[in-house]
Amino acid sequence: MDNRAEVREFLSSRRAKITPQQAGLPAGPRRRVPGLRRSEVAALADVSVEYYAKLERGNLVGVSPAVLEAVARALRLDDAERAHLLHLAQAADGSDALTRPRRRTSTRQWTPHRSLQWTLDAITAGPAFVRNGRMDLLAANPLARAFYSDLYATPANQENLARFQFLDPASRRFYPDWDLFADMAVAILRTEAGRAPYDKDLHDLVGELSTLSEEFRTRWGAHDVRHHGTGTKRFHHAVVGDLTLAFEGLEMAAEPGLTLTIYTAEPGSPSEEGLRLLASWAATHVDKLPTTPSTKG
Repeated sequence: MDNRAEVREFLSSRRAKITPQQAGLPAGPRRRVPGLRRSEVAALADVSVEYYAKLERGNLVGVSPAVLEAVARALRLDDAERAHLLHLAQAADGSDALTRPRRRTSTRQWTPHRSLQWTLDAITAGPAFVRNGRMDLLAANPLARAFYSDLYATPANQENLARFQFLDPASRRFYPDWDLFADMAVAILRTEAGRAPYDKDLHDLVGELSTLSEEFRTRWGAHDVRHHGTGTKRFHHAVVGDLTLAFEGLEMAAEPGLTLTIYTAEPGSPSEEGLRLLASWAATHVDKLPTTPSTKG
C-alpha cells in the first residue's frame, strides 16, 4: 500500500496548525492559506522550496534523518508526531524492513501464554488487560472483564475499544468525557497506521468506522497522533458508578506491538472503594463474565 497520501495529509495538516507568530515570522497581509506557507517551512528547515514541496507531495523515500528532524523542528512536532513522521518515512523507504520488530498484522489466532494470563490474574486491585494497536482486547484479568462489561455485552463490538467508542451508544454513559476518549482512540489508531501501514485488519477497521461514524471520520481527517502511556481518566460504570482511575500503559518486549494497561485508583479514594465493590460484584457474577478473549493477533 502506497503511503504517499498519508504523508501528504499529515505534513500539510501540521503546517496548517502553525501560525506565523508561533514560528517567529511576520504575519503579513493577505495570507490565503491557514498556518505557514510551504516556502516558510522550507526556510525554517533549511531546505529548498522544491525539496520540501516534494516531501509534502508524499515522497519520503531516501530522506535523511537530519532532514526529517529539521522538518519536525520547523513544524514544531511533539514526540508522538516526530515518531509518526519517522514511521511514515520508514514505511515509504522500506529500509528498516529487516530490522524492525515483527508486528502482528494478520487475523491468525493469538492465545496469551499461560504465564501472561497468570500475571494478569495476579493483579487484583485494578483492571489489567493487553491490547494491540487496533485496540482489540486480547487478554484481561477478571476485574477488567467486569470493568468493560458494557463492551463485552455487545457482540458487534468484537471486543474492540474503538468500535465500542464510536458504534455503541453505551460508550456515551461509560465515558463521561466522551469527546476526549474519542480523540484519544483515533490518535492511537492513527499512530498505529503509521507504524503498521500494511495491516489489512487496521485498514478494514478504519474503513468500517469511517463509514458508520461521522464523529470518527472527522477526527481521522485531523491526522492527530499521540503516545498513550500514562494519565488519569473518568468512567461511569453501570454497577459501581463514577470512577477516576490512573493508568499505565507498558509496551510488551516479548510481544512487539502489544500493550499491557493497568488501571489503579488513588489509595483511600472513593474510586478505590468502587474498584473493591466491582471486584466483589465480579466474584459473585463470575458465571456471567466473558471468557478471556484470545482470537485476534
